[in-house]
Amino acid sequence: MNKLLRFLLLFLLLLGSCNEFKSRQQVANKAEYISRDLAEIKADGKLRALIAYSATSYFLYRGQPMGYEYELLKRLAEDLGVELELKVSRNLDDLLIELKKGSVDIVAHGLAITQERKKEVAFAEYLYITEQVLVQRKPESWRQMTLDEIQNAMVTDPIELIGDTISVRKNSSYFKRIKNLSKEIGGEIFIDTLLGNFATDEIIKMVADGTIKYTLADKNLASINASYFPNLDVEVPLSFSQRIAWALRPQAHDLLSATNSWIRKEKEQADYYVIYNKYFKNKRSFKRRVNSPFYSLNQRQISKYDPIIKESSKQIGWDWRLLASLIYQESRFDPEAQSWAGAKGLMQMMPATAKEMGVSASLDPTEVIRGGSRYLKKLYDHFENISDPVQRTKFTMAAYNCGLSHVLDAQNLAHIKGLNDTIWDEHVEKMILALSFPKNYNHEVVKYGYVRGLEPFEYVDQIFKRYDHYRKFIDLDDS
Repeated sequence: MNKLLRFLLLFLLLLGSCNEFKSRQQVANKAEYISRDLAEIKADGKLRALIAYSATSYFLYRGQPMGYEYELLKRLAEDLGVELELKVSRNLDDLLIELKKGSVDIVAHGLAITQERKKEVAFAEYLYITEQVLVQRKPESWRQMTLDEIQNAMVTDPIELIGDTISVRKNSSYFKRIKNLSKEIGGEIFIDTLLGNFATDEIIKMVADGTIKYTLADKNLASINASYFPNLDVEVPLSFSQRIAWALRPQAHDLLSATNSWIRKEKEQADYYVIYNKYFKNKRSFKRRVNSPFYSLNQRQISKYDPIIKESSKQIGWDWRLLASLIYQESRFDPEAQSWAGAKGLMQMMPATAKEMGVSASLDPTEVIRGGSRYLKKLYDHFENISDPVQRTKFTMAAYNCGLSHVLDAQNLAHIKGLNDTIWDEHVEKMILALSFPKNYNHEVVKYGYVRGLEPFEYVDQIFKRYDHYRKFIDLDDS
């Protein structure tokens, strides 16, 4: 009996010790994750940013990723000398939760700087100043009414909202503003709490459609969206001016300092204001974009050639979105594109290659995409000894860009340099760059001489980066 008791005691002590070790290890791992600052980011080579889909922040338009936050993030990452890694938020109520968990380094979303939020996170230098306005629908027959009649039918003073309902997300600054406004005007304004997966521009559309009666929005967002929905009024201010900024973890002192220095430097450049005006001031461009069938938030299309790209991608065995990214790289989906070297059409084939693939001089998009895909398949088959399909695809793309012979030279050079000649990343891609220098292109294993290696290197890299955006926006089976 005593032996049994001693055994149980020893077992419990060991179990407790294991659990304590596991708990300490989890805490240590979490602390290491959360303590990620500029040094760790540079060592990793990636800035992890949380962003959200919206008509101004991050979207796909005519095959190109765009957006205010997206453009600024690219510039910030370039300034820091790292690659940008985007994570898209599916719930705007969880933005700061994701940041505090440590899964991202920065929240690149238009957050109003508030005292409550400053207790949780650190804010970078503000990007712009705006105010919150009431978004309301004009009367049904507003086009037949005088200006005075329209004004009389709408809210023109916040006090008129007493007893009425406004719809906003719970964890937004708009929610807190309505609470404070109720106190300021001495009467309750009821709040209809919306889910966190609704972006502000989606909520504004709900007002325009009559799904909800009112919402709040930052004036710049409200104004640009109202240009698309003329039945909206966004002229009633409900707050003082507010600073809008990105959020970082308070522990990331060096990243915060570097981000602030970058923002101050950017504000001295004309490009900073050009980018802002592109997304918040250019109303004609906004309407044209949102009306386009190739605006990802509405139509989930990349180009008008999607059906033939899907059909042709099957003969190579590629994801059609990857082929679409290559075609964008070649021609930006312009069927009449021509290069200085004589390459033509959507897939920029040289005349001899086009003839070999059965493509006539007509530059018919269907014929060109099918012919270009046949040529890609021919190149892909040449690299059948490469087992990894992603690496094989990268070799194929490089050969499509600079010619099969130069890629073979790069493989030979990789082999004698002790690199793996069947891996593109960090191996053969280094040798394709090396073929720009005499000591390499004059080497005895190199048969086809000089190539400007930066072109195929960037070609492959940019296609795959764009493909990553396409996968975020366009489902594999989207039509």
